[in-house]
Amino acid sequence: QEQLIESGGGLVQAGDSLRLSCAASGLTFSRYVMGWFRQAPGKEREFVAAILWSGGTIYSDSVKGRFTVSRDNAENTVYLQMNSLKAEDTAVYYCAAQKITTMGARTMKNLYDYWGQGTQVTVSS
Repeated sequence: QEQLIESGGGLVQAGDSLRLSCAASGLTFSRYVMGWFRQAPGKEREFVAAILWSGGTIYSDSVKGRFTVSRDNAENTVYLQMNSLKAEDTAVYYCAAQKITTMGARTMKNLYDYWGQGTQVTVSS
């Protein structure tokens, strides 16, 4: 059974850093695009970053230059390093896995196959 489990969320001050992890099981991890999304209260779930099996990365404009996505295919884990956090980064962060992909699909939440349960990140200003 496919499973994604996020960890690493918490309460931090503006300007601090956090590193989220997402451990995958039950799927051939190296064949999946892995994405990070977030959802703030009252808002739609939005794309944050994605990493291809080759290591290529995509970021939303709002996090580019501050967040870094990486993966360890040997450990079936994807990471999101978040630096220079802002209050507007406060959200529940989800990781997701996408098997069949096109260039445009990697940012589209409805085209991901599996999701984690989410981890809360709260940034106080």
